[in-house]
Amino acid sequence: MSQREQPRGDTYEQDVVAYAKRKREEEEDEVRTEREQRLAKGIPESRSGVQGIDLDLIDEVLDDSEDRALTDEALEKRRRAMAEFERKKLARTIATPTDDKLVKEQLRKLKHPICLFGEDAGDRRNRLRYILSKLAMEQRASGGDTADGQIETMAIEDDDAMDEDEAQTEEFYTEGTNELLQARRDIAVFSLAKARARTERQREDCTVDLADVRKRRQDLVKRLDSYSNYGSQVGDTRPISRILFSPDCQSLLTSSWSGAIKLWDVPHCRPIRTFCGHTDRVGGISFHPKATLGLGDETADFASGAADTLIHLWSLNKERPIAKLQGHQSRVVHVQHHPNGAYLGSASYDGSWRLWDIASQKELLLQEGHSREIFALRFQCDGALVATGGLDGICRVWDMRSGRSLVTIEGHAKEIFGIDWSPNGYQVATGSADNTIRIFDMRKLGSIYQIPAHKSLITDVRFFHASHAASLTASASGDGDRDMDTSDDSTMQRGDRLCDGQYLVSASNDGLVNIWSAGDWKLQKSLAGHVGKVMSVDIASNGSYIASSGYDRTFKLWGPEEF
Repeated sequence: MSQREQPRGDTYEQDVVAYAKRKREEEEDEVRTEREQRLAKGIPESRSGVQGIDLDLIDEVLDDSEDRALTDEALEKRRRAMAEFERKKLARTIATPTDDKLVKEQLRKLKHPICLFGEDAGDRRNRLRYILSKLAMEQRASGGDTADGQIETMAIEDDDAMDEDEAQTEEFYTEGTNELLQARRDIAVFSLAKARARTERQREDCTVDLADVRKRRQDLVKRLDSYSNYGSQVGDTRPISRILFSPDCQSLLTSSWSGAIKLWDVPHCRPIRTFCGHTDRVGGISFHPKATLGLGDETADFASGAADTLIHLWSLNKERPIAKLQGHQSRVVHVQHHPNGAYLGSASYDGSWRLWDIASQKELLLQEGHSREIFALRFQCDGALVATGGLDGICRVWDMRSGRSLVTIEGHAKEIFGIDWSPNGYQVATGSADNTIRIFDMRKLGSIYQIPAHKSLITDVRFFHASHAASLTASASGDGDRDMDTSDDSTMQRGDRLCDGQYLVSASNDGLVNIWSAGDWKLQKSLAGHVGKVMSVDIASNGSYIASSGYDRTFKLWGPEEF
């Protein structure tokens, strides 16, 4: 092949090499020209040996360019950041009260909103600290040294307010009357006898064959599972706030927001009598332990409390109250007879619960202890203790024999609306607006179980107290409420005793009545029938029926299929 006929690829490579040489020569010429120009201007050669770059001038060039890039907006932003840093540093030195009430008072003094949407107590305290630090920074910027002094003054005022608040909440005692002393002695004698009988009965039940106990409880679970709506009745023109079985389980008592109280027969739900006397919503009703069991005409059969601040005592044979108890300053939401029948407890929105002597119709005790309104009150079966629950979410257990607050039960996130003692004497069930039921054990001084019971707030809870009516029938002599029954429940059948306290019933605003087995606290049956809120629930002491009342102005009887 001749030289003129070389391949096309070799020609392309030669062109690329020639182009690279030409570009290198052009760059060298440019560098040489630039060096000559720098030397002509008197600029020395760079020490680094890098052509065209002087490292000694880099820092100065960068600084100048940065300064030129800083506009007025950037400088203002930097100044604000430094001011915020100083404010946060000052805020860490400012002491703010931990009491939410004092925080709100301080915000009100500074003419700021005491509460913002979605703000809790911690957020409110941080907002107060922020406001105080801003105020201090503004005063410091105006040239005054008064900022720190003012913050100090505020801290001193807050400390004084906290000390004053602590002084108000400090536990104190007042001298009681001779009548209260006598009542405490009577209660001590009664409760010791009842506790002795209860513990002996529990020891006897421990000797029962385990197979027999298991069989009876299995039968009980099957029976509870068969509960259904036995009857329903429109009880009033307004919501029915409370429902209660009589001690003989032959009648029902209902109270309404209209102020009326009505007596109905069981199981036909026919009206027997209407009791008129209250002028506002009736919130609590309670039967005397021996009512309908030969109590006698000289003693009131039941009591009621209402929003008119009055407590009325009633006879089942009269439509008007036979006595009136005055003393509460606000709505009375709950009343209950002491197990000995001689005394009455009441809970009120005035933040106190009170003990009354039914015979003399005198107030024996005014007890405070809750930071908000008291909604529920319940005596222990022995009568030695009483539990109170309030809108502060706290349940307190009081010793009726000494007047001391024994235990403070905490754990609920919201208000407590229902309380009941188990017949075993040491467990307390509390129902709350946080939709849960908590079981508290007095022996362990702690919560042993939490039941996620409903989808809305719980209005009432009730343990099954078995066949106490039988023992009361055997011991009732009609000697009046001073005849304190200390029966050991010997007439109660052992089968009933084995079921005593073995299930719990709860009512809720979700419209359901739920039945829970005790011990494992499992849901056994959910009873639906009310339209809207269920306000109260009760269990007949012979185990025949469960009764509930609702916002829909009706009350309902629930019973097993065998009925």
